[in-house]
Amino acid sequence: MRGVALAVILLTLAAGADGAAAPTAADERPLLLQDVGLSPHPGARLPLDAVFRDETGEAAPLARWLEGRPVVLSLVYFGCPMLCGEVLNALTTSLKPISLEAGKDFTALTVSFDPHDSPETARAKKASVLARYGRPNAAHGWHFLTGDAEAIRRLTDAVGFRYTWDAAGGQFAHVAVVAVLTPDGRIARYFPGIEYPARDLRLALVEASEGRIGTVVDQLLLFCYRYDASSGRYTPMIARLVRVSAALTAVALGVLVVVLRRQEGKPT
Repeated sequence: MRGVALAVILLTLAAGADGAAAPTAADERPLLLQDVGLSPHPGARLPLDAVFRDETGEAAPLARWLEGRPVVLSLVYFGCPMLCGEVLNALTTSLKPISLEAGKDFTALTVSFDPHDSPETARAKKASVLARYGRPNAAHGWHFLTGDAEAIRRLTDAVGFRYTWDAAGGQFAHVAVVAVLTPDGRIARYFPGIEYPARDLRLALVEASEGRIGTVVDQLLLFCYRYDASSGRYTPMIARLVRVSAALTAVALGVLVVVLRRQEGKPT
């Protein structure tokens, strides 16, 4: 069991620019992991008519849970012995320091890909995650969903999330990923692996909202940074940074010249 979990973590960390595992000379991954990975579908729309249940047992189409806000989507299963916990711990750690709040500025959806998970198991997992997140109003904006096999498969296919059941180990083999969605359910950004820098998550949410959340500083950062799909991070655009710095310097010099001239014109 531990061997499969470790192999999956290594597969996740080795994900290449297309989200799939980096190939070896003869693809030396175990047969079980041959079809485990991530095939990103940026811009794809999720199956908004697929029905899921939240932790209270309420059943509704996926569209119900988007709530007109950008979405942070995590795919896990609630009985996972290792990797899913790392995903949720890393996600809450990244979300805690940013000022944007679940339930106010964005929606968080944690969806189980195990059809045997239930609203009861979802409720227990939600309680532990929200205790770690520590935002009092998050319960209304972070939903833990379960569904039947068909709804789950439609969702995971749309995301490009490939996983398989390991009968010998009694667990799922899967990779780790978090995605940011637009308010109408399109995939805007992928964050593969188990590290989600807070700044990058914030910028992705601001970008997915088309500027409806965030600050002027966020908009300036988006102008100066570009999203690197291979790493799931925002990296500086040097040319833009130079132009912005030059413009700010010119403005500062202009202000300084005006101030000095006004002082020179004052009677002594």
